[in-house]
Amino acid sequence: MRPGGHSEKRRILVLISGGGTNLQALIDATRDDEFPGSIVAVISNKPEAGGLARARHAGIPTETLDHRQYPDRTSFDQALKARIDAHQPDLVVLAGFMRILTSDFVRHYHGRLVNIHPSLLPHYPGLHTHRQALAAGDAEHGATVHFVTEELDGGPGILQTRVPILPNDTETSLAARVLAEEHRIYPDVVRWFCEGRLVLGENAVVFDGQPLAQPLQRAVGEH
Repeated sequence: MRPGGHSEKRRILVLISGGGTNLQALIDATRDDEFPGSIVAVISNKPEAGGLARARHAGIPTETLDHRQYPDRTSFDQALKARIDAHQPDLVVLAGFMRILTSDFVRHYHGRLVNIHPSLLPHYPGLHTHRQALAAGDAEHGATVHFVTEELDGGPGILQTRVPILPNDTETSLAARVLAEEHRIYPDVVRWFCEGRLVLGENAVVFDGQPLAQPLQRAVGEH
C-alpha cells in the first residue's frame, strides 16, 4: 500500500529458458487482485521455450533474445539488460533461466534480482542437485530462493523448503516433489518483495525489518 492509501503494483519481469512451471505459479499468484505485483514481461533466451506460450496465454508480453546470436556472454548480457530496463521492472525473477550471468549484469540489478535453486544451499550449487543429494545419502533435500550475487548460487538465502528423501526415491521422483514445493514458495517471496517486507541489506537479507541469520524455513505442506 502506497502513501495515501492507494495501492500500486510492483513491476515484475521474469526470465526463463524452459517450460516455465515456476513462471506458471507466479502467473497464477498474480491473478489475485490483492497480489501486490504484476508480471509486465517474460523474456527467454530460447525462442522454443515452452514458458513463452504460458505467458502469451495469460496475456503477458513476451520477448526472445537468443544467446546463440551473440559472440560472447558480455554482449548478450548487455543486450538483455537493455531489453529488461525498457520495462522498468522493480524485480527481476529468474525462473529456470539457464544462463550464468556476468558480474556487471548482477551488480546492475543488485537487491532486485532473485533466483530459485533446487537444493538446500549452500549444498549443491550448480547442476544435478537431486543426483548429488541421493548419492550423498541425505535425509532431506529441497529448494532455496535467494538474492542473486556474483557468486553462482551463492547469494543470501531468503526462504528454503525441505523435502524428505524417501527410500525408493529416484532423481525423477525427488525432482518432482521438490518442484511442487518450488511452486509454493517462489510466489510467496515475490509477494514479500512487492509488499516491501523483503530487502537485501548490506550484510544480510532483511525481512520485516529484521536481518536473517539464515534463510526462513518451510516444511512440506506448511503455509
